[in-house]
Amino acid sequence: MIAEVAFDAPVGPFDYRVPDGWRLAPGQRVRAPLGPDSRVGIVLALREGPGDGLKPLSEVVDPSAVIDTAALGLVRWISSRSLSSVGSTAAGLLPPPRSTDDDAPPSPGDRPGTSGLPADVVDDDTTAGSDPVTARGPAGMGAVEIRPRERADTAATRSVAPTRHRERSLPELFTGAGREQRLLDEIARSVAGALVIVPDVEAAGRWAQRLARIDHVVRIDSGMNESERAHAWSALAARRARLAVGTRSALLAPLADGAILALVDEHETAHLPPGHPRMHARDIVLERARREHLRLILTAGTPSVEMWWRATSRLAMRVAGEPAPWPVVTLADTRGILRREALTPELSRALRETLTAGGRAFLAVSRFASALACEECGLVARCARCGLALGYSRAAVRLTCRLCRATEPPPDACPECRGRRLSPFGWGADRVEQAVTRRFPGARVARYEPDVRGARAETQRAAAAQADVVIGTRGALRVFSRASLGLAGFVSPDHLLRVPDFRASERMLAFLWAAAERVRAGGRVIVQSHNPTHHAFVAVAEQAIERFYEPELQFRAELGYPPFRHLAVVTVRPKREGDAGFVDALGETLRADTRLTVYPPAPVGRERAQRLVVKGGHELPDVLSAAVSAVVRESGRRSRGIMDVEVDPVEWRF
Repeated sequence: MIAEVAFDAPVGPFDYRVPDGWRLAPGQRVRAPLGPDSRVGIVLALREGPGDGLKPLSEVVDPSAVIDTAALGLVRWISSRSLSSVGSTAAGLLPPPRSTDDDAPPSPGDRPGTSGLPADVVDDDTTAGSDPVTARGPAGMGAVEIRPRERADTAATRSVAPTRHRERSLPELFTGAGREQRLLDEIARSVAGALVIVPDVEAAGRWAQRLARIDHVVRIDSGMNESERAHAWSALAARRARLAVGTRSALLAPLADGAILALVDEHETAHLPPGHPRMHARDIVLERARREHLRLILTAGTPSVEMWWRATSRLAMRVAGEPAPWPVVTLADTRGILRREALTPELSRALRETLTAGGRAFLAVSRFASALACEECGLVARCARCGLALGYSRAAVRLTCRLCRATEPPPDACPECRGRRLSPFGWGADRVEQAVTRRFPGARVARYEPDVRGARAETQRAAAAQADVVIGTRGALRVFSRASLGLAGFVSPDHLLRVPDFRASERMLAFLWAAAERVRAGGRVIVQSHNPTHHAFVAVAEQAIERFYEPELQFRAELGYPPFRHLAVVTVRPKREGDAGFVDALGETLRADTRLTVYPPAPVGRERAQRLVVKGGHELPDVLSAAVSAVVRESGRRSRGIMDVEVDPVEWRF
């Protein structure tokens, strides 16, 4: 017997001889020699044959297959579309192997963190953040069992008739107020159970609390130890649990026939973290639901442009809730105003009124983006070919497109209004904090920087939880629960729109909408902008989310961005100074295909790395994979260096 085994490596799979007497199945993990070492891999297929000359497998790691052949087919599809190896794809989406000396699942009384679960769990719609004390689940909670008010009979759960071959239904997109509660209601009605995929570990703890009010729930995410994750996976496979919540490592978890597959906050970039496979969880659940005829429910406060396009193209069904109570949104036009202060009179007045009334305020700032804009009319210098904001270099006094590398000198006057106040400056967190403390010396002011880690992060979180005014980027919204703010002020949101990323407007909408959801009814949202008529601002001001998507889809269609075309980013980090020719050779090979748009290679930051960006249709992953293989064969592995490929990235890292 011969086993085809794939490893978490950019090579393979490889064939191995199965020792006599072994019982194996595809989807089972084994240990096998690879080079000088022994590695854990997954069995992709078995075939009859003598196996003469092949190395034997060393050890069986899983007592049985961890995924079935259908899931293996999905793994192969993900691998082909993301250009990750099959082994790396499987390793990124599967739980760690169970240790042989830990066969019995821990009892509920032995699990850390389960005894202190609050009886009344928060169930409002808090997406990017909720109250850090009341809404975050116990970090070590592996499985929670609480008797709900109405609990489905366990026997009924296990006697569900197979429905995998029923008529395929459209994915459902839940938007608007109460979207998460509507999802919970659907899960409570599902006899077959549900798998809920969330963006991060904090959300997993929160959702575990919510689902525990319905039935026994297991967690599959990095907030739990390896043994707990493995036991949770086994419990789902054996139908000892019918409800599960997890991050992308739970995407392949076993589901009963007729179960619900749900993706919470489908628009979040956290659904595509670093590491393999480089594919958004949204695309994976869409394909899994299509293959297995599952009922798929996605939730979003501000759906991704890709998902909105699916809904308008009748490839998904949007289920909108009733409009939520909305704050008063003011678009403060700063065109023609030479601002020497971070806060306009209107924002200062609103901040004073909020603090006097005992309310809390959030002031949004953005990381500095060195694009050039006109202070008179708000026009941003953009690339005529790509539509992205041109980067401004003070040292070189040049404007450069970070995609097609076109360069030009900065204009002497604005081409729109002929104004001469062209500026790349912005208001960072330091300057905003100074302005607030100077005007309101009695206010408790705190900065929140999501990138901070360790003890400093805990200190920062504690200070922000007590502050009257919190200054930060979008990640700071996790400090606030729904309708807990009196004011949200956007000091300089134009800089988010000037980021050289075709998704900049989409991110701006998500940031604004999430902030508005955290302001109480009757509160204020003030946006200071040189471009107050931007469709992201108008959509939030009118609480009409559809006002954003029509012009955004038109922009992407005209310039060939997703969802109308695919986009791939190839980054190569050469091992030696003279190894940069691989990117040039790959670009030349790809340009031979007239279906593709291939941009010139560009350096990545201060590294020796080179980046190549390619646009194409549905064929792009296959064409790119073939081109990479051809260039590798010609140039040799030694001259390639370290290569990273990402198809349809959600964040540009220029």
